[in-house]
Parts: sequence; C-alpha cells; structure tokens
Amino acid sequence: MSTAKRHFFWLAPVLSMLISLPSTAAIKQTKGDFEDKFRQLDEVLPTPNVYRNAAGEPGHQYWQQQVDYDIDVKLLEDERRLEASETITYHNNSPDTLKYLWIQLDQNKFRDDSMSALTTTFGGIGNRGPGTQAASGDKPAKLSMGALRRQQFVDDNELGYTISRVEDKSGNDLRHTIVGTLMRVDLAKPLKPGSEVTFNIDFAFNIVEEDAVSARAGYEHFPDDEREGGNDIFLLAQWFPRLAAYTDYEAWTNKEFIGRGEFTLEFGNYEVDITVPADHIVSSTGVLQNPKDVLTKTQRDRLKKAEKADRIVFIVSPEEAIENEKEGTSKLKTWTFKADNVRDFAWASSRKFAWDARGYQQGGDTQPLVMAMSFYPKEGGELWQKYSTESIIHTMDVYSRFSFDYPYPVAQSVNGPVGGMEYPMITFNGPRTELRDDGSRTYSLAEKRFLIGVVIHEVGHIYFPMTVNSDERQWTWMDEGLNSFLDGVAGREWDPTIPWGVEPRDITGYMKSQTQVPIMTQSDSVLRLGPNAYTKPAVALNILRETILGRELFDFAFKEYAQRWMFKRPTPSDFFRTMEEASGVDLDWFWRGWFYTTDHVDISLDSVYKLRLDTEDPDIDFAREREAEMEKPKSLTDIRNKEEGRKLWVDRFEDISDFYDENDRYTVTNKERNKYKKFLDKLEPWERKAFERAVKEDKNYYVLDFSNKGGLVMPIILELSFEDGTKEEMRIPAEIWRRTPKAVSKLIVTDKNKELVSVTVDPDWETADVNVENNHYPRRIIPSRIEAYKNKPRNTYEYRDLMHDSKTELKTDDDEDKDDE
Repeated sequence: MSTAKRHFFWLAPVLSMLISLPSTAAIKQTKGDFEDKFRQLDEVLPTPNVYRNAAGEPGHQYWQQQVDYDIDVKLLEDERRLEASETITYHNNSPDTLKYLWIQLDQNKFRDDSMSALTTTFGGIGNRGPGTQAASGDKPAKLSMGALRRQQFVDDNELGYTISRVEDKSGNDLRHTIVGTLMRVDLAKPLKPGSEVTFNIDFAFNIVEEDAVSARAGYEHFPDDEREGGNDIFLLAQWFPRLAAYTDYEAWTNKEFIGRGEFTLEFGNYEVDITVPADHIVSSTGVLQNPKDVLTKTQRDRLKKAEKADRIVFIVSPEEAIENEKEGTSKLKTWTFKADNVRDFAWASSRKFAWDARGYQQGGDTQPLVMAMSFYPKEGGELWQKYSTESIIHTMDVYSRFSFDYPYPVAQSVNGPVGGMEYPMITFNGPRTELRDDGSRTYSLAEKRFLIGVVIHEVGHIYFPMTVNSDERQWTWMDEGLNSFLDGVAGREWDPTIPWGVEPRDITGYMKSQTQVPIMTQSDSVLRLGPNAYTKPAVALNILRETILGRELFDFAFKEYAQRWMFKRPTPSDFFRTMEEASGVDLDWFWRGWFYTTDHVDISLDSVYKLRLDTEDPDIDFAREREAEMEKPKSLTDIRNKEEGRKLWVDRFEDISDFYDENDRYTVTNKERNKYKKFLDKLEPWERKAFERAVKEDKNYYVLDFSNKGGLVMPIILELSFEDGTKEEMRIPAEIWRRTPKAVSKLIVTDKNKELVSVTVDPDWETADVNVENNHYPRRIIPSRIEAYKNKPRNTYEYRDLMHDSKTELKTDDDEDKDDE
C-alpha cells in the first residue's frame, strides 16, 4: 500500500481523524434525490377520531349498525331455484339520520347486462373464471371450453333476482331502485339515531351451475350413470338480499359487486327456515333448532355421542348416504337454524351427504364446546373421512392461540363444487378422491395437501373476517393476507413439508415482476390477486414476526389487534397502529414499503475493504508498507529479463551506485521518529491509552459497502465466515438506511486472529431478496442447469404431410373405446 493511498482509521471517540474510503453511499447518494423511507405514516393514514383512536383501538364513541333477519326459504330442486321471503330489522346505531338503505343483490352479478359482464375483458390479466386469450402476432385468439360453457349457460338461463315485494311491516309498498348489484330502499320516514325499522322482501332466483360460471356458490350435478348416480349438491351463499354496511369511515359501502372484491356486512341475529326435499341433509350457519323434526333418533344419539368423542362419529355414514342417493321423494322437510351475532349466512343441501362430527373441547367461558362437522358425498371418500374434521379442529387450536377462542358453537366443512369459500360457521371446500376402474377411490398427494390446506384456510376465515370484520370489498389483504399468514403458521404445525406458500422465497418472483401493484390497491383493480392479497401480505407478516419484531412482540401485538376488533370493523390504519402501539416498535417504514409501494428487496453487497490501523510508529508502518509493496504482482518484463539472465546496470558497474541504491522510500529516518514522538506527546492521557491499546490489539477493520437496488429498505442479515472455519450471524436493523436509503457502509471489527474470508447477506432467505447472487462476497459461481433438447417441427398448415395423412382411416366411437382400453 503506497504512502499516498494510506488509510488511517481512528475510532471517533479517540481521535478526530476519520476513515476515507470510496464508499457506495458516497457514490450513489446525490443531492436532490433523497427519499425518506422512514417518514411517519400518519400523513397517509386517516386522522384519529372519537370512533378510531391513535392507538388503533375502537374509540370511545365507536359504533356499528345491526341487522337482524328472519328468512323463510324453499329449495326447488328440480328447477334449481330458490324462492324466499325475508323480514329485515335494521338498527341505526350511528349518529346519522338515514333516509334510505342500500341492499346488496349479489346474484345480479350473473346477469348478462351487469357491470361484471360488460366490463369483462377478452384475454388480459386478472380475469376470474374460464379463460380467454387474445391474439398475439401470428398466434390465434383462444377461447377455452370453460368459457364457451359459461357463455352458453348464461344465454340459456335467466339469472339474477326477481324482487316481487318490498313492503314495510304494515304492508305498505316501499319505493326501491335497483342499481346493478345494489338496491336502494327509500324509507317512509327518516330513521333517526337509536331507532330501528322493519321491512319485508320477497325474492327468487335461478341457482347458477358453479362449474359453468365459476362462482362462490351454486349447484353441482353429478352424471346420471352407474358410476356417479346422479343427484346434486347445492351450496347457497350470497343468496339473500342483505344490507350493505354503513360505516364511520365511508358511510354506505355501496360499491358495485363485480366479482373479486367480496363483501363487507353488518352483524346481526338470524332465524332461517330452510325447506328442502325430505331426504336431503342440510349444513348451515347457526344451530339446528328442530332436530326432532329432521333427524332420526339414531342420528340425534350419534350427534350427542360425537360431543365427547376422541375421533369422528358418523351422524350419516357413507354407506347410508349412498343408499339415500338411490331413493327419491316428493316430500319436504323444513330445517330451522338460529345464529346470533354473525355477519352473513350460508347453507348447503344434498341427499348425497355423509355427515361426520367431533366435539372440540376448547374450554373457557366463550364457547367451551364447538362441534366440528364435515359434510361430503361418496366422492369425498377416505380423504374427507381422515382429514376434513381433524383439520377444522387443528385450525381452531392454532388460531385461538393467536387471537381469541372460537366464538361460535359449530365449525363446518362442506364438499361441493366451490374450491374454497368461507362464511360464519360454515366453509365450502373442493378436493375429492378419484374413482378407479376397480371401484376403489384414491387421491394424490396434491389432493391431500389441498384439502388440509383449504380447510385450514377457510375455517381460519371464520376468525378473519367473519369475526374480525374487515372490509373485503376495499382491502382484500386484511382478510386474505392475515388469514394466509395464520394458515401458514397452522399448516407448518401440521406438516412443514407441505409448501404453504408463505415463505419469503415464495413472493420474490411477483415482487420483481411488471404486474405488481401496491397491496393497498382496491380489490377489483389488482392485476394478480393471489400474490398481491394473499402471498405478499402473508410473507410480510411472516418476516415481521420472525425477523423484525421477534415472536414475543409480534404475537402479543397481533393478539391485541384480534381481541380489540373481534365483532367490530377494523381498517388498515387500525391494524398498523395497533401493531406499533402494542409492540413498542416504529414500523412506519415497513408498512409504507411493503403495503404502499411496489419496491422490492434487493440488497447487494458490493465490496468489502479490509483495513489495518496505522501505528504512526515509522519503524512499524514503513515496514508494513514495504511488505505490501513486495506482495504486489511483479512486472512481467522484470520476470522475463531475469529468466533470460539479464543483469541490471548497477550490478554490472558498482562504482556508479549511490545512497539511494542502498535505501528505498521506506527507509526510516530520525525525522519521522521525532514526528512520531511529538504525536504521542500531544495526545491527552485518555487518548494515548485508547490509541496504544488499539495498536497493541491490532484488530481487523472491515468496511462493507451495500447498495439498495430494489428500493425496499429491510434489515441487513449477515453470515460472516472466518478463516478458522467458524461462522457468526449479525443482524443490522433496517434503520441503517434512514439517512442514505440507496446505499450504506458498515464497519465490522474482529480480533486479529479472526480473519474474514466471506460474507453472505440474508443466508436463510428471510427477507424476500429477489437476487441472492449479489448477496455473496466474494461472488460465487452461480449454480444452474442445462438441458439438451431436440428441435420440434413447426406446427403450421404447410408443414403437414397431407400425402401421408390423407391415407388415414376415420375412426368410429368403438375404435376410440378400444384405443382407450
């Protein structure tokens, strides 16, 4: 190291001299482009008020509406139609006087003139349901068979509500106006704060075939053959006109239901009479009020036995369900269910259902006994018998630990055409077994994982948002993201080998993609809902728990949020503020980066400098300089001259040598020694003590230069590998970026015998860093694969061998059957 480029390192408290390295921070950070990644989030969040305070708690004047329903509904099985009458009692707990009420008519979404239908694009990203693909270059457009099926079903059926009566409790007509998936009911007189109003609606609609239209509910018809045996499963959700929410933060949440943004609703009490064919089994939100009218004594006895059973008890066995499928009846039965303090109501009905149950003894005062129950056809098979009800109980066991005791008397999983959907006390879940030619039913590992995962996820939704009542229409992540985080926790406590999709590595592809939008984007405008509303917020919370806050602080704060807002309606600001207030950690930088931007994590370790403290003693430092000079690569010319035996001129003629041929630039004189003595004499006693100790210890000083290529500030997690084979972990908080968010340098000091040989950033992939290759210093050879392949002929019309193909004989149906065999 030359004298001109010597670097002196002095600890700031010891001397005023500072290290002067060409750090990344100094190079990248320029005047005028500074962005404060740590500025307070309050400039974005709503101002705290009497309804929602600055701590993220419900304010001392918090309110929410209550809506009670008394419904009489009849399933017309052959027509696949519902006809119903409901009495609605609306309690105005707000401080506002209401002149009208807004009611959700979700079934109108399926009308061919709905906003959903008219704004569905051909091809493009983010469409739900059967696929289409626009033409691209010389590739033709594509229309899936599912898309054709959906189009034909909508053409062949009259969909949406028929509203035949809207009257007050005295029988007087109420003026009402239908606006797409909403209906405004004008009240006869303004509804003042603290008052209530009761009115009636008669309605009917044709039930959609779920497999055809890709809905959250509907019917599924099984083929009328010997293998399947015909019959239908009916899953009924979003089936009755119900009040839109009226809130302190938005007033009426009367946004059109397009299909993706689910719903936000009011809590209330329900009493529902469900009339179905007498041989049907019904699963429903609520508690069955008339078991003697609809269940046999044997079934009632089995249900009682299941309360204290260690494993499932069949209320209706699979064998009994198969026999039931063979029957048929024109008789009807009415099942009556009551549910208190729920925000929605769903049910299912079929003669195909087997029914198993097991009591979950959770103890406590809230709901000591919860009946976990599953309903499934023979197609569910052993897969459902083994895993459905057990998954329900496992979910409650884990989720209650993170939030609150399960608050309702039943928790149900129902098999049908819906892949996964949740409602209070009841969930719809899709995986099934496969019927083989030998009559057996088997299932793949993927189907097993799917069932366990979807049951955990959907039952978890009974906590979020069916109890912690977030607004899914606006902020899908508040239910899907929080629930995905928790289902990942519960899932890994079931089987950590199942890929639960909530690890940091699971979101890196999305975070560096061009289709990312901020998490805080309204649901219907999100380009890719799965990564945006499920995976990214779940990963964010996973990182917050495991890497930033630690489990103790996170778990306390998360449980505080859940308990503050159970049976209430939180907003994102309430969640953000509660997590900060209860953990005691400022997380504004985290919420801003992960939830409000499309920045990604890409922290690069650009360089590592090894420094050695100069002793200022010329006899030591000049010798070090000479040694460093000698270690530099030699001149290739000099090397080859020696190889050729060429002698230096001064060696050939010794009489021309002088003082400088015996002494080089690193020769020490008394002038330097006097300077060193003068330097020591000027030090204060404490300075000299600190300096001499540092010289004696002769530690290693490493300066690491980092650049933030992704824009998202995160903690820097380091694995330090040393020459002696040991490794150490170092965790640097995200606040290191607070002054220079584009680049920072960090000093690491090690003992003299602790030589650093390599550094890895985020070695365990904790932070969702999208490029792990720039995390290594020195850089490593990137592992990958190469695969040999053979060119395939182009699939175009002119490349067909017509001469050969024209000789092909046309096959009959019998020939096709033989080929299959």
